[in-house]
Amino acid sequence: MVIHGGFWHQRYGLELGRPLAADLVAHGAAAYNVEYRRITGGGGWPETGDDVLAALDALDPALGPVVTLGHSAGGHLAVWAAARHPRVVGAVSQAGVLDFHLHPQITRRAAELLGGTPDEVPGHYADASPAALLPIDKPMVLVHGTEDEDVPFEQSAAFARASGAELVELPGTGHMEVITVGTPAWAACRDAALRLARQRTG
Repeated sequence: MVIHGGFWHQRYGLELGRPLAADLVAHGAAAYNVEYRRITGGGGWPETGDDVLAALDALDPALGPVVTLGHSAGGHLAVWAAARHPRVVGAVSQAGVLDFHLHPQITRRAAELLGGTPDEVPGHYADASPAALLPIDKPMVLVHGTEDEDVPFEQSAAFARASGAELVELPGTGHMEVITVGTPAWAACRDAALRLARQRTG
């Protein structure tokens, strides 16, 4: 399941995930590119998360185990879904937002999604931030560029230390390469997703 990013805002949609889903299909996987309600479009918390869980519920059970793959805010939702939905057997986070408390600029963005600051809506942060949900007893691969200008690399590095998740560090790589088909950064994400899926189906 491909979950697009865009800091949960309306101006970004599932068009970001279409090339990724197509490439996954070309490499032998069934891929579903899903949409969710976003800020100013009926989203917020818990609605945005509920939509991702509903998308998982809607998948044909005959498809078997599901690996979530998400970029940026979609990385948040991919790992969050792994913690919350029994159908998910693994997650790949592409430059994911994984700790809503770790960086001030991330906390400001999260406040838009969650409807307030950590002091104002602490329950939302406890429910939504993947770092607050540890331990997550499923394999997770965190792919992140060291030169990411939007989501600090330390979001993934710190989460890997805390969770034991696999960290794939991409030196000299920014935020968008991980969703640009044809780049080594995207290949690392695709290969991780296929590996997790095959571990559970093979």
